[in-house]
Amino acid sequence: MLIYKQADSDIELRQILKLQQANLPKNITTEDKVTQGFLTVEHSFELLKQMNEVCKHTIALAENQIVGYALSMHPSFGDKIPVLVPMFNQVLQLYPEKTNYMVMGQICISKKFRGIGMFRGLYRAMFNFLAPSITELITEIDATNQRSLNAHFGIGFKELIRYR
Repeated sequence: MLIYKQADSDIELRQILKLQQANLPKNITTEDKVTQGFLTVEHSFELLKQMNEVCKHTIALAENQIVGYALSMHPSFGDKIPVLVPMFNQVLQLYPEKTNYMVMGQICISKKFRGIGMFRGLYRAMFNFLAPSITELITEIDATNQRSLNAHFGIGFKELIRYR
């Protein structure tokens, strides 16, 4: 049985980082990168905790272990991760007055829990936790990560802009 909740302890944040490490390109095979997808950003514990203090991350638990997560990245963190700065700049250009959005900073599901609807469940839970003050979620996906692109388009995400 899966439980969706918001992260509220250092133990949970460390479990997020452990799952993140298992899905970074440097730690997976080329085949898994193509067929299973991959993560782009490696967070430090300190940054992950700061982000969680502003807006709690959404996690999925099975037997008290994190098996999936969706990170909340408040726009105030737009300059903290260099690879994401261009995305935040693009969002500000497209929506200079908009304040009712949150960036989904990264989503990851343990390999043995993929294909059971957890992706959709994490997003649904995240959106419910953030409502009503947040009405839109924005994310950035590497154009070579076809599995992630397909999953996001499958739940209704639309491409806003493509850039290098």
